Amino acid sequence: MRFDKYQGLGNDFVIVDAQAEQISDFACAARAVCDRRFGIGADGLVLLWKQPNGVKMRIFNSDGSEAEMCGNASRCVPLFARERGWFDGSRLTLDTLAGPIITEIADEKNNLVCVDMGAPRLTRGQIPMRGPAQEKAVDVPLRAAGQTWRGTAVSMGNPHFVIFVPDVQALDLAAVGPHIETHEDFPQKTNVEFVQQKDAHTLRMRVWERGAGITKACGTGSCAALAAAVLTGRTGRQASVILDGGVLHIDWRENGHLFMTGPAQKVFTGEYVEKL
Repeated sequence: MRFDKYQGLGNDFVIVDAQAEQISDFACAARAVCDRRFGIGADGLVLLWKQPNGVKMRIFNSDGSEAEMCGNASRCVPLFARERGWFDGSRLTLDTLAGPIITEIADEKNNLVCVDMGAPRLTRGQIPMRGPAQEKAVDVPLRAAGQTWRGTAVSMGNPHFVIFVPDVQALDLAAVGPHIETHEDFPQKTNVEFVQQKDAHTLRMRVWERGAGITKACGTGSCAALAAAVLTGRTGRQASVILDGGVLHIDWRENGHLFMTGPAQKVFTGEYVEKL
């Protein structure tokens, strides 16, 4: 199987032209190639199919579970597709399980890609989160890992629970993250963001990703963090989100959509020789 390895702020992916490669079981393939000791090593496997009006994208986490979409992968895919001559111009539409995602290569020299992440979904039914379907879950208590956390639930096509803390570096992410990810209030599990407000325009975030664990960055999580910050009166509608892997710029525009801008980079190309 031929592949390209890409990373977006340290969130890394094995990207494959699924039309050209024969893969019998996507979930098993993800577990094999994402293994950092016996495989290629990645947070996820991204499978692409060229279409007349864009690219179909499916994403499988390192544990084999399928994600609805991924913000960092959405920045990597246009660079992959451009290199293969799959589209002209700067804009590319991605067909995902979360719906169409419009991407734009904003600065080709520096590999900066802007992604229209769509409007955040805020009701418990949309996220999904246990409770009245039409109710928003803003700054609500959640008992997990031996204590009560207050957080805001947001869906960016995939579920997030955003918790503001005084100091993200003091948090034992590996000890707390799994308990919230698998909490019974989230029937499809959830991504977990711990966020420290630095000022009215800057957030510091660490993330426990559903199906992948601790990662260097999360694009959808950064959008969810800004939405939660606005909903709880912490920031304005634009902010820089500082992640372990770098910085994303998030803009919640007047049309209701969140736009994410950040870098992506091709790391290497290779061939996985085991049968998948």
